[in-house]
Amino acid sequence: MPETRFASRPPSRAPEFDAAFRERFRDLLAWRRDVRHFRPDPLPAGLLERLLDLASLSPSVGLSQPWRFVIVKSAARRARIKENFTQCNAEALAAQPQERAARYARLKLAGLDEAPCHVAVFADRHTSQGHGLGRHTMPQMIEYSAVMATYTLWLLARAQGVGLGWVSILDPGKVASILDVPETWTFIGYLCIGYPSAEDDVPELERAGWEQRRISPGCLLER
Repeated sequence: MPETRFASRPPSRAPEFDAAFRERFRDLLAWRRDVRHFRPDPLPAGLLERLLDLASLSPSVGLSQPWRFVIVKSAARRARIKENFTQCNAEALAAQPQERAARYARLKLAGLDEAPCHVAVFADRHTSQGHGLGRHTMPQMIEYSAVMATYTLWLLARAQGVGLGWVSILDPGKVASILDVPETWTFIGYLCIGYPSAEDDVPELERAGWEQRRISPGCLLER
């Protein structure tokens, strides 16, 4: 049997990213915020879909592209998501040490009421795309790939002046049930998306005195 060969094509020429672009890219990284305060203005028609399409340029294990985006438009489903957040947040508050409880209670941890767009992100661990490459010893690479797509979407949104808030204080099983997704999908996060009501290059949790951002890596070793 003759050897199977893939069709070859001439390599594309990589674009050049000059110093000005690199500086602007650094600004994008520095100004990316986890947004919790939104204006009610809707996004332009088709913008969310274009951002989600571009997020599919993210890297993924074995080229599996396992991310699954669910645009949540139903008012009833949104209300149930908010109920679940309220319950989970109350449980998280009760678990806080006494010296932090009052500060935790003052934190703005979701923008579910204000954000015009809601998107839930899932990872499909049972996808056949990618043929299992790179997952035998680390099956969690599927979830990591979906996280990469979420971060790519975050940067894309910020580049358009759009804010994104990642809500994680939710019960994964209940979110999957509320949104009626396949059982093989793993919940990654619930995203509130819209135009931010204010801009700041300092994380809100830092401004609220909850935590300080490290300037250098938290743990950097040489072996």
